[in-house]
Amino acid sequence: MGFQNATREEWVSARKLLLEKEKEYTKAGDALAEQRRQLPHIKVDEPYSFHGPNGPLTLADLFEGRKQLIIYHFMLGPDQKEGCVGCSFVADNVPVYLQHLHSRDTTFAMISRAPLEQIEAFKKRMGWTMPWYSSFGSDFNYHFHATNDESVAPVMSNWEDKESLEQKGKLFFTRGEQSGLSVFIVGPQGGVYHTYSGYERGVEGLLVTNQLLDLTARGRQDQLPHGIKALGWLLHDRYNGE
Repeated sequence: MGFQNATREEWVSARKLLLEKEKEYTKAGDALAEQRRQLPHIKVDEPYSFHGPNGPLTLADLFEGRKQLIIYHFMLGPDQKEGCVGCSFVADNVPVYLQHLHSRDTTFAMISRAPLEQIEAFKKRMGWTMPWYSSFGSDFNYHFHATNDESVAPVMSNWEDKESLEQKGKLFFTRGEQSGLSVFIVGPQGGVYHTYSGYERGVEGLLVTNQLLDLTARGRQDQLPHGIKALGWLLHDRYNGE
């Protein structure tokens, strides 16, 4: 949009109208969050295995003794030398200090299908400190739709099956590594339960950078003329002049 000039009185009037919409949006978000919390829980019986810096781990181990676990499915497969740019943008937006989450009995971690050595090398390059584990050799990614391979599990992306995805021309989502977020809780007798998963724009709540840009007049600046999408994010060590 072009530059818009106004008097102080005109600006205050427009701001008050927007404030009412912002309040509606906030209340709608609160109501949606409550509905999300009311989703039923699914017991996880599969003995998934993971690899961390200190050796093999179970899904229960990833909680680090806390009640809840948030996992970000980071797109880094066994045949990839560096992580997905979009997932890296998400990781850059994850709080450096996870103690605030920990104070709410909640652990955050990332999981990729790449072997741990690849994960550790890229993590060191990016300077990230959050827990990041490998699910290499496990069916975890396939069962939680973070990797699509119909020879292992039915194809599913954002709750759409392969036929639906193909009909919509979304072939990228029918194979290979996929991003997303899954949430778990410790239930009765110490069992692990799956409570939520989100994909595609369902993880946008993690992107503080976008939320800050949304407050500015120029916004996210991710649209070219004619509505062509061009996000333009880079790995943070590839921006020039910084």
